[in-house]
Amino acid sequence: MLHLRRIRELLRESDDPSHLQVPAGYDVMAARRRFADLTGALEQRFGPSVTAGGVQDASLYGYVSIPESAAAPGRPLWVMMSNFGPFVTAGTGKDWGTPGCEEGLDTGFVTWLDELCTEIDCIFVPVGLLLEPYDGPTRLEDDWEEEGEEEEADEGAPLPLAWWDRYFQFM
Repeated sequence: MLHLRRIRELLRESDDPSHLQVPAGYDVMAARRRFADLTGALEQRFGPSVTAGGVQDASLYGYVSIPESAAAPGRPLWVMMSNFGPFVTAGTGKDWGTPGCEEGLDTGFVTWLDELCTEIDCIFVPVGLLLEPYDGPTRLEDDWEEEGEEEEADEGAPLPLAWWDRYFQFM
């Protein structure tokens, strides 16, 4: 795995306020190929119960879900690929991008996924790093403040902006 300092540098280098959903010069065919390779490898590892989907209006390209019946930790497992980097992350449970969503993630799986990412020209980013406070140049606050105000009545104060919000979220 790349050193966390280097991954942080790549997150900052990829952050372009002029391009929220996809980077400048985005290669759609290459993204499709990488996601198909990622999904295919996960299907080969976990079987036919694996499902995958794309996402629109987001910096996230797509996600792959592995049900708890096929995942080693006994909790649903998920893997996501961003349009940027292209960064890949993984976690367990149903709450993507929240503190603790990486709990129970098998280190053997993380090693395998990191090696796969290298093969398919992606970069594995641990969730813990993505949950660090966002300090990049892109203005995300306006959209998140409006959404946070609606959610605040239901769930308490919204979480502070994190790198997750830049690369694995709706824009």
